[in-house]
Amino acid sequence: QLQFVESGGGSVQPGGSLRLSCVISGVTLDLYAIGWFRQAPGREREGIACISSSGEVTTYADSVKGRFIVSRDNPENTVFLEMNSVESGDTGVYYCAARLTGAARTWVPRLTGGTIPATNMEYWGKGTLVTVSS
Repeated sequence: QLQFVESGGGSVQPGGSLRLSCVISGVTLDLYAIGWFRQAPGREREGIACISSSGEVTTYADSVKGRFIVSRDNPENTVFLEMNSVESGDTGVYYCAARLTGAARTWVPRLTGGTIPATNMEYWGKGTLVTVSS
C-alpha cells in the first residue's frame, strides 16, 4: 500500500519560489509515474505536472509550463515540484499522485484542455497547502 508524505507547502510572495516534496513509501517507486495536482477553493482539481517512472519524460499543464519543474529521486522514493515565478493563481492544496506503469518507463498522460486529467492516477496523497500572497 502506497503511503504519501507531502511537504514544503507554505506562504510565498508573488514572484517567489517554493519546492514541494513527496515521499512515497510501501512500493518500488520506479514502477510508478507520479503527478502533481492542485485544487483551489471552489475549483476542480487540476493536474499540473507528471513525470514518468524513469524520470526521462515530463509533461506540464499550460498554466505552469516554463515556471514549474517536476523531478524525482527514485532511490530516495521522493518526487519534487519546484515552483518558480509563482502567481496568486497558484494558491491551492497541492497533491502528489501515482499510477502503476510497470514496464512503460516513459509513460506520461496526455493533456486534455491543457491540463492532466485526474482520472489518469490511481493513488493519492493528502496534500500540502500553498498560499501565494503579498
